[in-house]
Amino acid sequence: MKKLKVQDLISIGVYATVYFFTVFIATMLMRFTVPVFHSLLVPSMSALISGTIYMIVANKIPKFGAITIVGSVMAVFFFAFGYFPLAFLPSFLFPLLADFVQTKTKIADKPKMMLSYTIFSFGLTGPILPLWFMRDAYTDSLLAKGKDMTYVNSVFEGVSTASFFVSMILVVITSLVGLKIGQIIYNKHFAK
Repeated sequence: MKKLKVQDLISIGVYATVYFFTVFIATMLMRFTVPVFHSLLVPSMSALISGTIYMIVANKIPKFGAITIVGSVMAVFFFAFGYFPLAFLPSFLFPLLADFVQTKTKIADKPKMMLSYTIFSFGLTGPILPLWFMRDAYTDSLLAKGKDMTYVNSVFEGVSTASFFVSMILVVITSLVGLKIGQIIYNKHFAK
């Protein structure tokens, strides 16, 4: 079994930082362009623009743990900055599963990369899943943080069964498109 070395961990740290900033950029783009649904679309926008980072990590550090660590940066962020208590779990579990698919399965390379990146992209759904599945607990959490009902109502304004399916389907579609873009950029600038 290939273990992560110090140089791998340094590289992972760099890639995790870049990934964090791509998520930040996606968040800002959505916040200023799609006011009502912005939080529901952050995972799909991040999937669209993070494909290159994923390609680099998967190809340059093809060892179990690299993808998990990169994705877990967001889990640490969600936990440290007081997001809803369960928001950090998907940001750890989905990258872990993606890492397993990418490094431990015998699937052909192209479908494996597509599947693992799509799974990885669901890691950012942690902050939004409670909007559909834990509405009361999420509302209580916001009220406990001193938010008023006007704010709470604005958070849930775009939340519906339809928005759940649209949001999740968009993650799948944008992860596939983002990976294709990532492959083009990776092959042009990073492949040996």
